Amino acid sequence: MKTRRLSLVVLVAVFVLTLAARAADLSGNWKWISQGSNGPVRVSATFVHKDGKLTGMVTGRQGPAEISNASMKDDVVTFTVIRGVTPNRVIFTYTGKITGDTITGTIERDPESASPSKSDWKAKRVK
Repeated sequence: MKTRRLSLVVLVAVFVLTLAARAADLSGNWKWISQGSNGPVRVSATFVHKDGKLTGMVTGRQGPAEISNASMKDDVVTFTVIRGVTPNRVIFTYTGKITGDTITGTIERDPESASPSKSDWKAKRVK
């Protein structure tokens, strides 16, 4: 009886750890629609989450841009995308909660820019 109980506890622990590792993996291709100054913009991203480090590219109307300042804690991801060059540079900060194959959160346009803004975003993993 004791062996069965221990086996069940170990099985449940492995299952929970497997789910936690899967939920925290952002690697892959993602798509969403963002509200730009000229209307909706289709955006895609490719993320690589390896050895605790998150890298990737976000592609929108202005072409591809690398993400920077990326971090992930539990199921919350944060990263920035820089568009343009100084003095016309705009920094977008993305924050989102990962739930399975969906990221839901906010995009904040640099509060020090000429037109700061904050909007919602919802990305879906593309298989």
